[in-house]
Amino acid sequence: MNIPQLEELDLLHANICQALGDPKRIQILYALHGEPRYVSALADDLGMPQPTVSRHLQVLRQRALVQTERDGQTVVYSLTDTRIIDVLNTMRQILRDSLDRQTTVLA
Repeated sequence: MNIPQLEELDLLHANICQALGDPKRIQILYALHGEPRYVSALADDLGMPQPTVSRHLQVLRQRALVQTERDGQTVVYSLTDTRIIDVLNTMRQILRDSLDRQTTVLA
């Protein structure tokens, strides 16, 4: 088995894992999976204040998980790479399986 170098794992943690460290940012990624969105549309759909969404989008943009495109005076956000949703879905399935195993052990 090829074990990744610690330097690469440090980069993974700093660039991806920390960006996913807030559930609100994960929600934003899922919301952007369907279609590119304006900040105001994301805020409305997620029931979050617009400044909160903007702050989280800034983190996601700094980590290159989302990208922007100008539409007149507004900015449209979209996912940079939709594979992040596949990764998140895999992690959610692992969580469900883990919780099922824990429930079985405790029963």
